[in-house]
Amino acid sequence: MDGGNHSVVSEFLLQGLTSSWEIQILLFLFFTVFYIASMLGNLLIVLTILSDHQLHSPMYFLLANLSFIDTGVSSIATPKMISDLFRRHKVISLRGCVTQMFFIHTVGGAEMVLLIVMAYDRYVAICKPLHYLTIMSLRMCSSLLAVAWTIGLIHSVAQLAFVVNLPFCGPNEMDSFYCDFPRFIKLACTDTYRLEFLVTANSGFISMGTFCILMVSYIFILVTVRKHSSGGSSKALSTLSAHITVVVFFFGPCIIVYVWPFPTLPIDKFLAIFDVLITPFMNPIIYTFRNKEMKMAMRRLFGKVLSFRKSSHAQSKKFRLILTIFGN
Repeated sequence: MDGGNHSVVSEFLLQGLTSSWEIQILLFLFFTVFYIASMLGNLLIVLTILSDHQLHSPMYFLLANLSFIDTGVSSIATPKMISDLFRRHKVISLRGCVTQMFFIHTVGGAEMVLLIVMAYDRYVAICKPLHYLTIMSLRMCSSLLAVAWTIGLIHSVAQLAFVVNLPFCGPNEMDSFYCDFPRFIKLACTDTYRLEFLVTANSGFISMGTFCILMVSYIFILVTVRKHSSGGSSKALSTLSAHITVVVFFFGPCIIVYVWPFPTLPIDKFLAIFDVLITPFMNPIIYTFRNKEMKMAMRRLFGKVLSFRKSSHAQSKKFRLILTIFGN
């Protein structure tokens, strides 16, 4: 086939999740509630940590950034998924598809590295408590955060470099509700075996490798914690269990989707929903309900908001009274 006739596909048709009208209504309600709750929950964590000086510590600095990343994870594909539920033709342009994949893997890669940084933070807090604030200084935390975003960007660009110029000339239907490399590569008009292997090596092995590193790190920390009986270690253990829960929620679907991505599995779509919607929704619940400091800080924040509203209401009444007096 002549190379000039290859890239004739300018858009992709997303098959979505279901064609049943009744199920679409249920999914619309389900996704909308979870998306709004996820955004509000994660933004509340960020606002609480920024506004409360008692939470200005390395652990909460990293937690605020995790919540910020989760708002991005939720917003890359979910709004379009919700809006497409009632569309007969679910279309995304080739450029939009590439852009979506870029942000999915940049933000996802940054979150993977950030979870490793949070594990390191817990290791220093438990194993080297006297040097914790010295080691995990604001400069160190900022540098590690910059490294996380840099690695996420490199991870994404490295994959896009191989697929951005693929020729598309045939079927343009993608059995998914969003764009991702496995199904995107499958539609190319060329032999994609090597590209499939590269995607597996990049996304799959990185997911599996990062998960194994984190699990080994947490096991080491748990063994160290068992040797301590102080209240501080018990508090650290409680925080650590929340971290492990988040790691399992995040990496479980990633490993299943990317370690065995070819041929693509029908369950991949539902695992993707777990990653882009359920996990960002669960993170605020895990970190707030299991953390007394966060709950207390949120109460203080709500107290400030209520006080401000009462004060504003009182000032408004005084202002109206003054206007009434001068009006008479």
